Amino acid sequence: MVLLCVVYPMIVAFAGGFSKGSGGGEKVIKNDKVVGYSLLGQSFTNPEYFWGRPSAVDYNAAGSAGLNKGPSNPEYLQKVSDRIDTLLKYNPGMTRSDIQADMITASGSGLDPDISVQGARMQAKRIAAARNLDIAQVEHLIARNTAGPLLGLFGPFRVNVLQLNLALDELNKR
Repeated sequence: MVLLCVVYPMIVAFAGGFSKGSGGGEKVIKNDKVVGYSLLGQSFTNPEYFWGRPSAVDYNAAGSAGLNKGPSNPEYLQKVSDRIDTLLKYNPGMTRSDIQADMITASGSGLDPDISVQGARMQAKRIAAARNLDIAQVEHLIARNTAGPLLGLFGPFRVNVLQLNLALDELNKR
């Protein structure tokens, strides 16, 4: 009990002190203002921005949690259906089969800052139209902001939504 409840958390807290942000997360600063944290998802709902994964906790870092409803739960199915309808409404030409699972299901923590590369690509047409950009520019931006698996082995390719949206804003300034 002492090992798991005292020693292990102390080792993890100590090791976290050596990470970016000293274990508190890396602040993302733009124009001398904190606009977010690189490891915490945020809500983006404007059509000119990439949208992240849905959050079961409304992106509240103090209450990190997943949704404990199974795939046969009517309330859960309604939420997923509503998310699909929203994506189809704001992304003309998209079909249900184009929608990636990570764009309609919340992560285990409800705070995932990343989406799949396919989840970003499926939004490219909407963003290009909303910002009067060529779709190739948006797709190039996605490629430039894609991170690979940890150590080249663990996990999928992914895109940090906040970083991608900040890069979009920079592209529009030019």
